[in-house]
Formats: sequence, C-alpha cells, structure tokens
Amino acid sequence: MRYLPLTDADRREMLGVIGAETIDDLFADVPEAARLSGPIEGLPNHASEIAVERQLRALAGRNLVAGEGPFFLGAGAYRHHVPASVDHLIQRGEFLTSYTPYQPEIAQGTLQALFEFQTQVARLYGCDVANASMYDGSTAAWEAIVMARRITRRGKALLSAGLHPHYVSVATTMAKFTGDVLETSIPDLTDGAPGNDLDRLIAAIDGDTSCVVVQNPNILGHVADLSELAARAHEKGALLIAVVTEPVALGAIRSPGEMGADIVVGEGQSLGVGLQFGGPYVGLFATRDKYVRQMPGRLCGETVDASGQRGFVLTLSTREQHIRREKATSNICTNSGLCALAFSIHLSLLGEKGLRDLAALNHAKAVAAAERLVRVPGVELVNGTFFNEFTLRLSKEARPIVRALAEDGILGGVSLGRLYPGVAALANGLVVAVTETVEADDVDELAEALEEALA
Repeated sequence: MRYLPLTDADRREMLGVIGAETIDDLFADVPEAARLSGPIEGLPNHASEIAVERQLRALAGRNLVAGEGPFFLGAGAYRHHVPASVDHLIQRGEFLTSYTPYQPEIAQGTLQALFEFQTQVARLYGCDVANASMYDGSTAAWEAIVMARRITRRGKALLSAGLHPHYVSVATTMAKFTGDVLETSIPDLTDGAPGNDLDRLIAAIDGDTSCVVVQNPNILGHVADLSELAARAHEKGALLIAVVTEPVALGAIRSPGEMGADIVVGEGQSLGVGLQFGGPYVGLFATRDKYVRQMPGRLCGETVDASGQRGFVLTLSTREQHIRREKATSNICTNSGLCALAFSIHLSLLGEKGLRDLAALNHAKAVAAAERLVRVPGVELVNGTFFNEFTLRLSKEARPIVRALAEDGILGGVSLGRLYPGVAALANGLVVAVTETVEADDVDELAEALEEALA
C-alpha cells in the first residue's frame, strides 16, 4: 500500500461530496492566526521515510537530557525516583496492551487495578470517591469547574492567583465554548505568602459563584489552610475545588478533603510517571459521595458474582461513548490507564509510612536548599511556608539566567517570566523545586552559578 494512496481525482471527488472546493476550505473554522503560513521550517518536503526519520532524529538530538546535572525544575511536573519495579510491572503484556474495559465482565484484572487506584486517590485526597483517572491535571480542573456548574446551577468560577497558569489557560479556552465566567488574577511576590489570595476570594464569593478553585501548594510553593475558605464558600452555596499538582506533598500536609474541599483534582505524574519532555500525565479526580453522579469519567466498583465470589464492575460511566451525548458529564472518552497503574504501583510500594517518609525527606532537602541559596547575594526567599518548592526573588531578570544555567548543564528552576510573560512584577521570580533526587552538591553548584550570574 502506498504511503499516500489518493490521486488528485480521488481528492476532487471527496471534496465534491462534502461541498468543498479546495482542501483549504476544510480549515475555514481554524483562526487564520493559528494556521501555518507555509511548510514547517527545517523539515524536508515530500521526502522518503528514511530521510524524514533522519531529520527528526537530528531535531530530537537538540533536546537537553535532564538528569545529567543539577535539576531543580518543578511548577507542576516533578522528578522523583521511580523504582525499577514500576516500569517492569507496567510493561507486562496484560497491562501494556490492555486499553479500556468495554466488556467489564472479562476485564477483571484491569478493573481491579483501577479500583485499587481509585481507593488510593480517594484516601490521598481525603474524599469519599475517586474516578478511574483523567488525561491530566489541567483538564481535570476544567471538568471540576463544569461539574460545579451542574451541581450549583451557577456559571461563575473564582480562580485563585496561585493556580497554575497553564490550568487557567485551559479553563479560559474551554469557557469560550460553554459560557462560564472565570474571574482570575495574577499572583504577586508578597513576602511570606506568594500567590495567596484567600481573603480576596472570600470577599468575592456571591450568589452567582459556582465554585472557588485554589491550588495547594500553589504555583509559587506557598502552603495554606483552606478550611475557612471552604466554610465561607459553603455559606454562599458555592463549592471549593482544590488542585494538587504535587501528590507527594499530601504525605506531609492535611488533605484538601479534610479541609472541606468538595472536589479535589490534580496531577499524578510525580508518582510512577517520569518526566519525558512533556508527557504523558495522569489526572486525578475525587469528590464527595453525594456528588458522585455528576463526576466525569468512569468509576469501577466492587461486587460479588452469582457464586458469591469477589468481582469488579464498571459502576458508573457517564461519558458520551456509553450514554446519549446530551446526558454525558464529560466528553473525555478514556482514562490514562497505564499511567494510573504506574501511579498505583509506586504508591503501593511506598505505603503510607513510605509516603510520609518521602514527603519528610523532600521538605528537609528543600529547607536546606533554601537556606543555602539565600546566602547568595542578590537572592531573596519569598515563601514563609512551602513543601518542596519555593520562590526566589533575584536581583536580575530570571529568564535569561535560567537559560544561561541550562546551557551549562544546570536546570536551575522555572522563571516566572516564562510562566507569566509580559508581567514585569514577576520577571525576577524563580520557582525552585527540590526532591529526594537533589543532593547537597547540586545545591552548591546552583548557588555558585547564581552568584556568578548575579554578580
């Protein structure tokens, strides 16, 4: 079979059937600014397969391989040590090749793995029930917002300034199609509590508010008590949605469910899923039992069969592949099954005590790193509280410094200028993440490089 089997006559016939004159007519709904103005630069036109592969390998070779030098990147994606047994187990054929249990009665192994995953997420988040995972944390956050709209029958969501800007971007894009009103703001570097705007959120809750969305720890690393915010939201009939991008933090701080959150979502990449140039990720989603029928995605449950033997079923599947589109709670049509399994295996290997020990180690290393870095002239610690991630204020713009450090093999953190382009007040901010993979020598190397860059 040829790589491009269609002739010009075939294309003309197909276009004629759908009433289009040219192929360009098929893309009329795509904004012109989002379209390519010409061929992709650097890629050969109409080349052979081997030539294209050669070109793509050259492009891939320009990637900076993480892990060969000091590594302090975070801001929603974290490098933790993943036991070798995790990859070994998920690559077993029965796990690696299985997709989604369309016939639950013959997918007992898959269902059981998802059931255990749900149990772990619910306990971790302090909620009654969790689903079988989402694509990633950002889409899970948006699904929580529209779930709150269905529950409260209101259409205004308050988004904390400390919510990851990529999550805000996803919600803003999706709200264009649903009509939801999102109230957002930009974080500041207020000493002690960067990105913390709980008082502003409490004051803004009114009778039109469906939910308040808060990240904890937030994008700048600040850790907050959400209890009062939850109580005030409930007084006004609104829901509290908590976002957790670093699940290891929950080995050290109170879970959002314990603090009164109604829906808890986040990213599970930290456990079991390594960093691979932007994916894959696995979204976590949990809620209170009374809201379970409005929860998106799928829910696996436990039962007994006709012989009284333990079995697993697909209890809830309110997605458009299973029911009529107008009754679906989500158009996300699957879950990140393999990544969810990796998460579950890693968390099982740790156990509760192991997770708490890992969290304590992360926090201790982060405290030691912060104490070392603030001794560098021109470096100021902004956070009063943090888990394994904190924000530094540099005496110079952070973005070019981060780039220079990367060229020297030091991934020194995420500049706020990159996360919030064009916001001058944040240009000197640098978010630094410290996990169990960071050693004291790495911190010293970063400190020395920063001192030279800021001199």
